[in-house]
Amino acid sequence: MTRDETDFRIRPGKPRDRSQRAPTVRRPARGFLADVHRAIRQAGGDPNRLAGKRKTSGRFNARGRGAKVAAALKGRNPWSRGLDGSRTRARRVTVKARIVKLNPQRGAARGRSFVSAKAVDAHLRYLERDGVTQDGEKGQVYSADQDTADGRDFLDRGRDDRHQFRFIVSAEDAIDLSDLRETTRDLMAQMEADLQTRLDWIAVDHYNTGHLHTHVLVRGVTDNGKILNIAGDYIAHGIRERASEIVTLELGRQTELEVTDQLRREVEADRFTRLDRMLIAEQEAANEFADLRPDHDTLETMKRNRALLIARARRLEKMGLATEVRSGEWHISDRAEGTLRALGEREDIIKSMHRALEGNDLDETRGTSQLAVHRDKLRERITGRVLARNLAGDGNGDRVQLIIDGTDGRVHQIELRTERCDGIGRGMIVAAAPPPTEPRAADRNILTATGSDGTYHPSRHIEIAREEKISPDPERFVAAHVRRLEALRRAGIVERWSEDCWKVPPDLPERGLAHDRKRHGPGARLEMLSPMGLDKQVSHDCATWLDKELMRKGSPDLREAGFGLEMKRAMERRKQVLVQRGDAQDLGQGRIRAPRDLVQRLEAREIERVGRAMAAERGREWTPIKPGTRFGGDLVGSTQLPSGRFAMIDNGLGFSLVPWNDVLERRMGQQIAGIGLPGGGVDWAFGRKRGLGL
Repeated sequence: MTRDETDFRIRPGKPRDRSQRAPTVRRPARGFLADVHRAIRQAGGDPNRLAGKRKTSGRFNARGRGAKVAAALKGRNPWSRGLDGSRTRARRVTVKARIVKLNPQRGAARGRSFVSAKAVDAHLRYLERDGVTQDGEKGQVYSADQDTADGRDFLDRGRDDRHQFRFIVSAEDAIDLSDLRETTRDLMAQMEADLQTRLDWIAVDHYNTGHLHTHVLVRGVTDNGKILNIAGDYIAHGIRERASEIVTLELGRQTELEVTDQLRREVEADRFTRLDRMLIAEQEAANEFADLRPDHDTLETMKRNRALLIARARRLEKMGLATEVRSGEWHISDRAEGTLRALGEREDIIKSMHRALEGNDLDETRGTSQLAVHRDKLRERITGRVLARNLAGDGNGDRVQLIIDGTDGRVHQIELRTERCDGIGRGMIVAAAPPPTEPRAADRNILTATGSDGTYHPSRHIEIAREEKISPDPERFVAAHVRRLEALRRAGIVERWSEDCWKVPPDLPERGLAHDRKRHGPGARLEMLSPMGLDKQVSHDCATWLDKELMRKGSPDLREAGFGLEMKRAMERRKQVLVQRGDAQDLGQGRIRAPRDLVQRLEAREIERVGRAMAAERGREWTPIKPGTRFGGDLVGSTQLPSGRFAMIDNGLGFSLVPWNDVLERRMGQQIAGIGLPGGGVDWAFGRKRGLGL
């Protein structure tokens, strides 16, 4: 094959940088392609849109309704120039989106990514909670044609849907909108036109944060009942652009001066800002530093905001996130964005804690130094009163944030999964515990009392306890260890050969710890200590959490500040109430003498009263559970008393209340059996084989 001598191809190499550079700073050579990309950016283009360079979309982006609309809206320049030469910008709107998986399709397994019905209900309760409106009232759900919609009915309609869409729409100047509901309805109507289907949706407006925003829930079905798939690009860009059009139509476009004033407020912000995004983009475009020199050829936006960018860079330098390598040239740390976003999240958490303190009239008695932010990394046990319960983060997820006024004098913030704090509300006394890291003392005690042949005898342990003068009661001390063995037996770790003989493995503490960690699960675990506040507990005529703390061996560790001081005063008042009612004897100087089984007596008094009333309502005979008594029946529910949670047992003739156990949660509606133990405990007979005579 012949070729023309004039046919040749140019292969440009890397140009040499002949400019004078300081010897102390070595600038990496910039390739020819980087120069091309830089020139495209300066001309207002996007080098990622070059042939072969554009990032391919995932399957969910490529398919779904609204893809063509999103392609037309994506990448639009919000700035425009008027006839007089002035530049204006469209109003900014932030849209956060989440697709919540509800049910698997086509026989697929239900994995951890699916959200439970309880979590969906909890999310609606969060949206409708008190204190979110302009008047501090309960949030009101509305829809396309109803100002007062039924949120529960909306959830019931979508129980069998594959997924649900959740959006948070926040306009930068939403407070200036005349009617936020109508703005939301206009946006949803435009989305229906773009997606070519009617949408089943509800929304709630929230005014309780620094930025007015709207939560929108959309069912994942079309108007003909088919699965609604929305293109990812429409979710990421289309909704925001449509919302911006609607808000701009009402409020008008922003002038360049207004935009500059907004940027000026971001210079000292301890969060990730637009100025940070501009600095990082400039650094990536230059493939080296953010060049802010006045004679540097850069984008028009960078030139207009050069003074603000320099001020922001100096702020980042003080934070250790930027370095001025040469006059006007800055290197932004790779960890700047992550650090600033984390600071912004922490600032939002601190603000929510201050709102919780203000809502409980505690803002003047709790200082900033008393605030402790744990997120989902709790490492110590916390006991205290719940001041607030909200969804964590932006409120679009299924993690709950609790603000707890602790007995240690501090105010704690923790995050945990929704199902772990079901039934927990404001004003309740709770205890939050991290996953266990050490074996239980009971497991070590059992192993110490175990013979060389690996057998444990409770009778022998009682003798050891008497020799060691265990107080207050060796029998009750050993009974608690037997209850621990029962739990380990159900887990297959120990064996019970008879009432007074157990087979115990030599590594019981380690296996017991592994069992506890598996049962506890990751993250914090919450326990409700009392549904009543301290004032109600002081005057209550039956057992309370305060009584348990009074009778607990050793005085509780209470600080002379915050909730710890409130609890200490409440315990003193509770002592006086017990003396007045004849349940305890006054010894003077704040000391009382009470029977060892005071809590059991008070608890039995309440169980008797409540149990008889419940039995009468069901037309059953009240049947109290006594130590050594075998019982059985259907687990028909549970009830929360001030002294704890109790299971409701109905055998068709009699009705009983027994202390609750977490393993009962999975046996609701089933037949269960057990034996009453001294001290009010129960020896459950789960999974035991029954003989022919039963």
